Amino acid sequence: MEFTTTVDAPLDEVFAWHERPGAIGRLIPPWQPLRVLSEAQSLASGKAVLGMPFGLTWTAQHLTKEYRDHERFVDELTTPILRNIAPWRHAHSFAAQTQSRTRITDTIDTRIPDSVLNRNMAYRERQIHGDFASHALARSLGAEPMTIAVTGSSGLIGTALCAFLSTGGHRVVQLVRRAPSESPHYAQERYWNPDDPATDLLDGIDAVIHLAGESVAGRFNSQRREKLLSSRVRPTRRLAELMGTRPFVVASGVGIYGPDRGDEILTESSERGDGFLAELAVEWEAAADPARESGSRVTHVRTGIVQSPNGGVLELMRPLFFVGAGGRLGNGRQWTPWIGIDDMVDIYLRCVVDRALVGPVNAVAPNPVTNRDYTRVLAKVMRRPGIMSVPALGPKLIFGSEAVREFILAGQRVQPALLESLDHPFRFTELEAALRHLLGR
Repeated sequence: MEFTTTVDAPLDEVFAWHERPGAIGRLIPPWQPLRVLSEAQSLASGKAVLGMPFGLTWTAQHLTKEYRDHERFVDELTTPILRNIAPWRHAHSFAAQTQSRTRITDTIDTRIPDSVLNRNMAYRERQIHGDFASHALARSLGAEPMTIAVTGSSGLIGTALCAFLSTGGHRVVQLVRRAPSESPHYAQERYWNPDDPATDLLDGIDAVIHLAGESVAGRFNSQRREKLLSSRVRPTRRLAELMGTRPFVVASGVGIYGPDRGDEILTESSERGDGFLAELAVEWEAAADPARESGSRVTHVRTGIVQSPNGGVLELMRPLFFVGAGGRLGNGRQWTPWIGIDDMVDIYLRCVVDRALVGPVNAVAPNPVTNRDYTRVLAKVMRRPGIMSVPALGPKLIFGSEAVREFILAGQRVQPALLESLDHPFRFTELEAALRHLLGR
């Protein structure tokens, strides 16, 4: 089969995007049971290895004889057991239509059904167009290639963000809490002690994106409260003390508005709410004060419920809906401030480069939905009934009343007021379109 798309970017930029670390991660559909084990070091002769269920691997070897710089590269499946079942040969061709437009032609020879290929290639097309549009916007705001340090780079957001930044031409330095290794995906790892970072930790770094922090999922007992606080507040303060005048983009959460403000529309100027997660977010954001005092432009990305089948709420709910056991939580009236994973990475890049973004930034889609509507839309996309419901008693027995109130059954009607005031282009403003993109439906 042959697929063609045209990208609004010069040929050399489009080809370079495919050469950079992270490209394969940006293109693999998230509903596929594949994970990147190692990327091809060269489009001319390298090989990519993908992990599959049951310990199988998909090894794609790039064919040296087929390579033409800035014109073509070809990869072929070499895993014996898979090659005999579903042979695969994928030729990627590039041609300049104008100085600023490039045609990409994908020619695939395989026994995999056309319906599967069509869904996969439609996803790839949307990803490429969305990524190039986001990087073009960043350049229009004055961005040049930077060296960006990222903490929490192995998490759901961090994994997508590092690949997105790398393919966009930025050098990513992953700050890790173990001995650094030669990363299979990105250029460099650098050791980071969260409680006592080295004074030269940020040498050569242009900006820092700080994502690291213990997951809030779980029972809110005293030990867990302390772990949540200690994983956020002190590490953020110690990083802030090293920032100087670099941009400092710090993760935060919509939990700062409290667990239940009813139908009140919440913007960046709204008052904080009550409860442990609100207090946690307040202390987390205040920990960046040393960076503000040193002249750094600090933004706090108040993250909504990130949509991706690779993690978070959607990863948990997708199998339930697949077997017809999905439905609303509690009474379903609580608001769900959702955001797609790719809009999430766009916002982080904009926070790095846009001087108009200072302080809190609500990272949510413009159209929040209630939990009842969220489950209805997900059921529609999955083509399954969504008539089941989960009464509050069940989660309370597992996680405790406080965690259920503040996290599982929490609701915030959050609006991205600051981003909307800047006419920020969201990839997905409606939940159904976002879920169809992420689930291949």
